[in-house]
Amino acid sequence: MQYWLFKSEPNNWSWEDQVAKGQAGEEWDGVRNYQARNHMRNMALGDLGFFYHSVDEKRIVGVVEVCALAHPDSSTDDHRWECVDIKAVGPLAEPVTLEMCKADGRLKDMVLVNNMRLSVQPVTAQEWAVVCALGGYPAGA
Repeated sequence: MQYWLFKSEPNNWSWEDQVAKGQAGEEWDGVRNYQARNHMRNMALGDLGFFYHSVDEKRIVGVVEVCALAHPDSSTDDHRWECVDIKAVGPLAEPVTLEMCKADGRLKDMVLVNNMRLSVQPVTAQEWAVVCALGGYPAGA
C-alpha cells in the first residue's frame, strides 16, 4: 500500500463535500500539474490518503481511499489530464496543521513541509504513522 495527500480549497471542495459522496466517492478532478497527475497514475485501489484543507486552514482533516484508478478527467476534453476517484474513510480526531507538521522533526522531509503547492503528493509510511498519531487516527485503519 502507498500513502498520499490530496489538497483542496475547502470553499471549492471540503471534507464535508467528500463525506457526502459516500462509498461511491468522487473524481479528484481539475488537477493541472504533471507531477500531481503522475502521482495519480501510480496509485492503486485501496491506497490511502490524507485530505488536506489548504488556503486559510492549512490542515489535514481526514483520511480517504482510492476507489477508482486513473482515468480521463471528466472536467476537460484535454486527454493529457487524468484523475482517480477517492472516498472518505474517516475524520482525524484532531486536525493536524501545517504548523504542527513543520514543528515535528520527524516530518522535516515530508513533501507537504517542503512543497506546499503540489496538490497531490506522496506520503511515506513513517510520515503516515506520525500524522495519524498526531491526529488521533488509528494508523492501521
